[in-house]
Amino acid sequence: MELTLTVANIVLAVVLAGIAGIWIYLLAYMGKSFRHAPKLESFDRASASKFPKVSVILPARNEERYIARCLDSLLAQDYPNFEVIVINDSSTDGTDEIMQQYAARDSRIVYMSAPPKPEGWAGKNWACYEGYLRAKGELLMFTDADTEHSSAAMSLAVGHLVSQNLDALTAVPHLICNDFWTKVTLPALATFLHTRFSPLRVNDPDNKTGYFFGSFFVITTAAYEAVGTHKGVRQELVEDGALGGKVKEGGFLLKMVRGEHHIDAVWARDLYTMWHGLRRLMIPLYYQNKSRAFLMMIAVFFILFAPFATLPYSILAAGLAGNLSAEMLLAIQLAAVALIFATTAVQCSLGVFESPAYALASPLSGAIVSFGFMSAIVDAGKKGAVNWHDREYTVSENQHPIR
Repeated sequence: MELTLTVANIVLAVVLAGIAGIWIYLLAYMGKSFRHAPKLESFDRASASKFPKVSVILPARNEERYIARCLDSLLAQDYPNFEVIVINDSSTDGTDEIMQQYAARDSRIVYMSAPPKPEGWAGKNWACYEGYLRAKGELLMFTDADTEHSSAAMSLAVGHLVSQNLDALTAVPHLICNDFWTKVTLPALATFLHTRFSPLRVNDPDNKTGYFFGSFFVITTAAYEAVGTHKGVRQELVEDGALGGKVKEGGFLLKMVRGEHHIDAVWARDLYTMWHGLRRLMIPLYYQNKSRAFLMMIAVFFILFAPFATLPYSILAAGLAGNLSAEMLLAIQLAAVALIFATTAVQCSLGVFESPAYALASPLSGAIVSFGFMSAIVDAGKKGAVNWHDREYTVSENQHPIR
């Protein structure tokens, strides 16, 4: 019996040592990314003297809480040549009325109501495509109704794109956490996303990673048409990431910059939307590659939650057995837990701009993310598996995740 426990302790210690190593890598890479990622305002202003017309594509569905704030920030832009195409995506609240009121007051706003989406389209993708059909600009700027922009955001984005002859530019926003659940969960999730879709990867021409933040990206109309517009990603639930991937795959010059001081975006409004946001990430991946989805689910569980779930056993084993294997296990376990707290605290401070104290809820966030991914795989084949922006989506094998 003692031998069995010793072997179990050693095996668990090896697993936890691997998890600790992963967190060391995440912490180091995240720090490197924060230090070296370019900023929205970092470009040669002297070489950005052109002002091509920008068509802002702004779809909205049931966004009466946010749409006025977004439009106010867009109308306050210091860029001299733009239009804002607002698309009502079958809203059932006061969104449509607010849009029409703004369009009546300012000629820069072009109002339209999207026809009912065809079968096989996600709602936002259809609205974006309809907005593009009305656009007159050489550049298209896509944003979300719950996003707020500084007055210089458009000028900086266009100047950056023009001065460096880019085909597309996307900015990492300041993700606003309105509720406790998002403040607890987003830092852990953002640590993974920040590493997987870091500006260092996206801006590396030898790396295949491409990504757009849906809250803010600018693309030339020519490049957008060349990659198939939103029609080419019409079924995607993570359409911004999929479109960014197509731009990178197409050989176009894409750049990701830090724009946290110029763009504020809401990732989730409450526990319900946060939960379905997690499912929206996992279910398309499941249909594209079931084995990969299962492996990711297991990896996330072990990396985020397992060190906390097995901690009571390690404490008990070290207290009762008092042998070398149990003491070694507890030491490695405590190191892994400390690394999780430290990495999450850094992400809270530098990534989502929340109190590092929320890192203390890492066990809760690990459970939420892990079981959110698990539930997504369990429910993947069910009708209406994902509820996103007041629509239910049944995901099929034709949908693919971001790369």
